[in-house]
Amino acid sequence: MDDRIDEDEKEKEKEESLAGLTSLPPHRKAHSYSQQLRGTSTHKRHHHVRKHSLDDSRISSSIEASFYDPSDDDDIFSRSSSTNNPGAEEEYNEGADSTTQYQPLQEFIGSGGGTGVFKPPFRASVHPGRPPFLELRPHPLRETQVGKFLRNIACTETQLWAGQESGVRVWEIQNAYEPGNGLGGKVRRGDEDAAPFFESLDTSPTLCLAVDNGNRLVWSGHKDGKIRSWKMDQRFATPFKEGLSWQAHRGPVLAIVFSSYGDLWSGSEGGIIKIWPWESVAKSLSLSPEERHMAALLVERSFIDLRAQVTVNGVCSISSQEVKSLLCDHVRGRVWCAGPLSFSLWDAHTKELLKVFNIEGQVENRVDMSSVQQQDQAVEDEMKVKFVSTSKKEKSQGTSFLQRSRNAIMGAADAVRRVATKGAGAFVEDTKRTEALVQTGDGMIWSGCSNGLLVQWDGTGTRVQDFNRHPCAVQCFCTFGTRLYVGYVSGIIQVLDLEGNLVAAWVAHNGPVIKLAVGCDYVFSLATHGGLRGWIIASPGPVDNIIRSELATKEFIYTRLHNVRILIGTWNVGQGRASQGSLSSWLGSIASDVGIIVVGLQEVEMGAGFLAMSAAKETVGLEGSAMGQWWLDTIGKALQEGKAFERMGSRQLAGLLVSLWVRKNLRTHVGDIDAGAVPCGFGRAIGNKGGVGLRIRVYDRIMCFVNCHLAAHLEAVNRRNADFDHIYRNMVFTRSSNLLNTAAAGVSTSVHVLRGTNVMGVISEEPKPDLSEADMVVFFGDFNYRLFGISYDEARDFVSQRCFDWLREKDQLRAEMKAGKVFQGMREALIKFPPTYKFERHQPGLGGYDSGEKKRIPAWCDRIIYRDTRSAPVSECNLDCPVVSSILQYDACMDVTDSDHKPVRCKFNVKISHVDRSVRRKEFGVVMTSSEKIRSILEDLCYVPEATVSPNSLVLQNLDTSMLLITNRSTKDKAIYKITCEGQSIVKNDGQAPDYSPRGGFGFPRWLEVTPAAGIIKPEQSVEVSVRHEDLHPSEESANGIPQNWWNEDTRDKEVILVVHVQGSSSVQTSCQQIHVRHCISAKTVQIDSKSNGARRNQIS
Repeated sequence: MDDRIDEDEKEKEKEESLAGLTSLPPHRKAHSYSQQLRGTSTHKRHHHVRKHSLDDSRISSSIEASFYDPSDDDDIFSRSSSTNNPGAEEEYNEGADSTTQYQPLQEFIGSGGGTGVFKPPFRASVHPGRPPFLELRPHPLRETQVGKFLRNIACTETQLWAGQESGVRVWEIQNAYEPGNGLGGKVRRGDEDAAPFFESLDTSPTLCLAVDNGNRLVWSGHKDGKIRSWKMDQRFATPFKEGLSWQAHRGPVLAIVFSSYGDLWSGSEGGIIKIWPWESVAKSLSLSPEERHMAALLVERSFIDLRAQVTVNGVCSISSQEVKSLLCDHVRGRVWCAGPLSFSLWDAHTKELLKVFNIEGQVENRVDMSSVQQQDQAVEDEMKVKFVSTSKKEKSQGTSFLQRSRNAIMGAADAVRRVATKGAGAFVEDTKRTEALVQTGDGMIWSGCSNGLLVQWDGTGTRVQDFNRHPCAVQCFCTFGTRLYVGYVSGIIQVLDLEGNLVAAWVAHNGPVIKLAVGCDYVFSLATHGGLRGWIIASPGPVDNIIRSELATKEFIYTRLHNVRILIGTWNVGQGRASQGSLSSWLGSIASDVGIIVVGLQEVEMGAGFLAMSAAKETVGLEGSAMGQWWLDTIGKALQEGKAFERMGSRQLAGLLVSLWVRKNLRTHVGDIDAGAVPCGFGRAIGNKGGVGLRIRVYDRIMCFVNCHLAAHLEAVNRRNADFDHIYRNMVFTRSSNLLNTAAAGVSTSVHVLRGTNVMGVISEEPKPDLSEADMVVFFGDFNYRLFGISYDEARDFVSQRCFDWLREKDQLRAEMKAGKVFQGMREALIKFPPTYKFERHQPGLGGYDSGEKKRIPAWCDRIIYRDTRSAPVSECNLDCPVVSSILQYDACMDVTDSDHKPVRCKFNVKISHVDRSVRRKEFGVVMTSSEKIRSILEDLCYVPEATVSPNSLVLQNLDTSMLLITNRSTKDKAIYKITCEGQSIVKNDGQAPDYSPRGGFGFPRWLEVTPAAGIIKPEQSVEVSVRHEDLHPSEESANGIPQNWWNEDTRDKEVILVVHVQGSSSVQTSCQQIHVRHCISAKTVQIDSKSNGARRNQIS
């Protein structure tokens, strides 16, 4: 019987194909061309396969693209795509001769796909909406970064340092254009395409970095509470060793900074702030490696505990929250300490607390966290009481089983809503948190909040003004010249001037920008996924168009093409189980030539109790069930999991289950798997209807697979349309507990942001959901669309006669897609298999359709529909259209009788185009070093305004004050100056050359006060700088209760070299002028003319 049906089906398909020759739309030429290409598509591999980061791009408001709007009556197109140069193509084919076994099927295209959130994402070889960049480290697959995630960066004059979860690494910028090692090289997975770098020995996770150019050291703070030093000028080899290290805190070292006087300040949990005097650090650095233990003890015993100093009778004047950031105010000689909700301001010289104020700028006398914690506990207790009382109240209602079941489900839905409401309230409070702190060249302090607010403060801690340039959380700052760079959780970088005006903005990464650093003519940005990019200081500007044009001409050099076969299977299992034979017939029989398999099941498990329990588990981040695990194990067995395939992850929402397997030899190019779930049943809170999805990155391209179960019943068309729209717009992909090969705990690269927000900070009309940003989206599942305008008997007759063309005209889904009401712009192969619903279980053949009392009309409920990056029916696969798919097989397994639905499967052939990041970085370097136009533009950045400093030498006695005059001779550009101390030396009378030793961060000696030590001078104007001798007050300085008289310099005459650094508003070079300052203790003092302003101290008004 089944054999006859199969023969009849094949014969009928032949007849339909012949009949269709005269009825197809005029696209035959393209179809013939694709046939010709397929005959000559055997290509050889010419290079190692690489994996790279997604060139994620979001369309700015100025970019327009043309999109195809299907207007043909049938909207049916022959599946074809042309290819690039065959010699450059690299195919992934698992099965021998698999390319000749299938011909692409004809497809039906829904209307409405060219606008709004349903428009394919914009892609380009070189994105016109952002500056070209140096990709120092491409976005690595998350699975390769376990224990190695980069978390912060810092620049020296010639190097870029990065702190990671297992130590530090360093790049020599002179080698930044060099290609990576490739797969199989000496570096681990994830760094194949990174520029050459060196790594340290493994340490505890690095949480913060500080650069000490004076002593040629980089300092790092670690999770284990240690502070470590690393030499900049060593001969690097992997792994390299640390220098001086000591146990600084019991908890993690969250922030470190050098003060204006060269002392190292560190912050930890509980609001603990410690100062490590430079004298003890310098003494320890001078000891030999054999004396390392003694050196560490010497430093550990020298600290000053600032929190202990401001605690009286158990009441502390500063917050007990964690230290988010430490900032040195070099202009005034102060240190800012930022917590999440408050600030403390300290005198860097006297270590005195000057001011405590909250994020609103209001002065606080003390912070008592116990009351806050009690309030939070009261809210939590109230939530628990309400949850329990509500559950008991609803449980007592009703007398029937159905009533109790309904109440249980609605109670769970209510719990979901109440928990969401509580969470929203907490989020509102959380938006006030301070996330980053920076000082600009004019001496102003800027803080960034988790709600996107930028706050400008003056040096006394007075809130000056606020700016809201972007609705997403601020993550980091950096400053260069008269520009302020802001990194956001949305992946956007904004450039502001010192008045807060927006100068430029662009999407820098497809994940949060967590750190920014300036150096080596670049602004470097680090994304949370580990990608590291350098933005030219001259960007945005004329240099960008030159680089874009040059790189575009080299596109063929760095473009790579791949073919991947993907098998999608969907089945409503009706709370049953399947035999191995059924699973092999459905999936195993055609899996030999595919690289990725995605399986979606519906009604794995149902029932009111199960649905209520599932909803409750979702609220606390739990998912899955024993039945779901049975299906995963059984399907895995059918697919030879562990031998041929590897399961990457799954997601279950009540009765919905989606899972994904990858063939092992493709595994190195697939990763970053995330999951999402959207319930649509009972108040959009219960998962009896809804969608579950998985998102992965394949050869740098994002693919999303969404398993859906939409509203049932013939008349519920609008509800089904609404369910799809709700799923599409609200599917948010994050880490899931059932994702295998997970990355380090607490690390997530998926952030729910307003992707509809353009880069200039203006919210667009429609926020873009996660699915809109994917290169390929596949929806599959029990969509529940039925046949309309036809009776049960008529439908049975047409099915028995295999008149599927006529039945397709009665398909609700086809009609709704044609009208642009659902699955807008998406594609489906023409259906040439019998309706898959509804059957009597274990009844073989077409005679198994429901013949009971209800006699449900047969329907194609189970479907597979997709979208790729094409904006027209036929497109070439290239970097502008990087994912082009065709359907090779679309059918149902009619011989499987384990459920009232038949399983459906669809095999895709997916062409993927992506960038070889290593090669493109090399070409970027060629452009940067060989273009005369670029060289000319960059030479303009070397301009430094002429400035004079007088006098060039000073002599001070006790409490003397002299003045330096710095004059900007330029008539057009501002001069930005900063004064540092190159070193101090004891004046020798024996004629020997002085030996100058710098303090940490080129800090000033304790006896010298220079104010303002930094600032901006307008054209043709001058500024006076006070240089004053300070009283040391030796009796006031103690560490841990122990007097530290040995900190103080001796009473011999001393000399320091002050260096005045001057640069322009956007210059990458500086001019330097030295000032010799001598402190004379003896009576034989050389008198010089100086302005004496008396003892001037910093005051907080």
